[in-house]
Amino acid sequence: MAQQGDRPPVELETTVALGNVKGRIDHLAVDLARKRLFIAELENNSLGIVDLDRGTLLHRISGLSEPQGVGYIPSTDMIVVANGGDGTVRFFRGEDFAATAQLKLGEDADNVRVSARPEKVYIGYGSGALAAIDPVSLATMREITLPTHPESFQLSPSLRRIFVNLPDAHAIAVVDRDATRPRESWATGKYRGNFAMALDDQNQRIVVAYRKPAKLSVLDMRTGATIAGRDTCGDVDDVFTDARRRRVYATCGEGFIDVFDSRSGYKRLARIATRRGARTSLFIPALDRLAVAVRASETEPAALWIYRPSP
Repeated sequence: MAQQGDRPPVELETTVALGNVKGRIDHLAVDLARKRLFIAELENNSLGIVDLDRGTLLHRISGLSEPQGVGYIPSTDMIVVANGGDGTVRFFRGEDFAATAQLKLGEDADNVRVSARPEKVYIGYGSGALAAIDPVSLATMREITLPTHPESFQLSPSLRRIFVNLPDAHAIAVVDRDATRPRESWATGKYRGNFAMALDDQNQRIVVAYRKPAKLSVLDMRTGATIAGRDTCGDVDDVFTDARRRRVYATCGEGFIDVFDSRSGYKRLARIATRRGARTSLFIPALDRLAVAVRASETEPAALWIYRPSP
């Protein structure tokens, strides 16, 4: 329920049925030109593709192996899927979803990020590495060695650094974009389970969500110093910043969206009920929408819930 005023800061606009999708759903990505959303359906071993204009499921790629991360490369019109089950990275044409290539990366291939300038694909995997992949040759250009498996990581255009959540090491690694090892590591102290991360690059801030205890922490991007800390809902797996409204959106497996206002010291504006297990999401600034992946329950099928932020 919203906690401020009569109108919540995000409102459910539409729901898209995903059909017979069992189990856990992982991360999302978008093809903005075609307005298509890609959903890593981990336990279903598939990738769902939603037509956002029509609000319908357009296609499903099956035969994957626990897909966890997904990305889209605009310049080559390529969908990238990282598979945790067999450690492969699989590439599909954005136009017709035809399989084009496969790269054996390593166990637990996970989060995917696509940088714009220069364009590269970064994928976290294994017991501690990020792979930098050329978007044209689809070959690994460089590996960044880390002490433990990376969870969410984010690319800072302004500092040309990569910030990496390392929950098993109770740390956040800071990596220069062209390096092969971290330049430094920031300990998370008493906080554990730093899986979700977002950047406010304009204001040089990192937003990290912890699971034990359930906390939102805002750090100075240059020093790692704590700027703010707030309680949040449990089992956060995705967090995003909304630069236009100066907000933070955190989606929680506990069954809520928490919305924070960075202009008021990250005060929580609202806690909005979703469904238990709906912990992955994607905020799409170009479309001004927050898409939340809602896994099937005992009585309700899997769906994509699309929220419209209010002014």
